[in-house]
Amino acid sequence: MQPIRAFLPDESATQALGAALARALAPGLVIYLHGDLGAGKTALTRALLQAAGHRGAVKSPTYTLSEPYRVTLDGRPLDVIHYDLYRMSSPEEFLDAGFREDFDGRNVCIVEWPKKGEPVLPPPDVRILLEVSGLGREVELQALSELGLLCLERLHFPPIP
Repeated sequence: MQPIRAFLPDESATQALGAALARALAPGLVIYLHGDLGAGKTALTRALLQAAGHRGAVKSPTYTLSEPYRVTLDGRPLDVIHYDLYRMSSPEEFLDAGFREDFDGRNVCIVEWPKKGEPVLPPPDVRILLEVSGLGREVELQALSELGLLCLERLHFPPIP
């Protein structure tokens, strides 16, 4: 499958993409978010979680490294764990924290700054790249596994032609 590319001109477009991703989630999905500081990684995750039914604050896990959320998918509870590895000093810190156990085929794991966790971080199903472009964002979504392909096939979001 070719990557999906789109332009997000404003916050409402980011929220729409987050809502589309929420509808396409599947247990066990691993999503890597790439982009510079301020590219919108946490904003996209916040939109996804809110669209998936989380009520309450969605904070960046910059200092805690991970934040767990419980949402409902097709009437069943689903744990979504949001990681921000920016402040990790080494991949061993990821292992020492016990985060690898969260990648169990049941939880949805969304990882910001995944390069900080290589090579111990489990591979992604979907890779999302966000880049600042003028006042908006360019986004590229790429499936890297069968589960990722299933997710992006269910994604209903207008791509750039």
